[in-house]
Amino acid sequence: MDISSSLAARQYAATRPATEPKPAAGGAGEAFANVAKDFAQTLQQGEDAAKGAMAGKADPHALVQALAQTELAVETAVTVRDKVVEAYQEILRMPV
Repeated sequence: MDISSSLAARQYAATRPATEPKPAAGGAGEAFANVAKDFAQTLQQGEDAAKGAMAGKADPHALVQALAQTELAVETAVTVRDKVVEAYQEILRMPV
């Protein structure tokens, strides 16, 4: 069986993209920006609901629901921050 070098090169080029990681559609930066935007929007909705409740324009049930969503968003952000700090500290402890 005779395999020419050009055939081998073509086969390699065809299989190489399958082994490379595929970048996300927008990349990690865009995904992080979307998460940050959603977080800010959740905080803004909670703040708007609180302002409405103080003015007597909001339903108490809607206020409680908005505050619960805001609390969950903040707890999630704090947990992610703690994991990032923990990972960074672990990297600093690695021998070079």
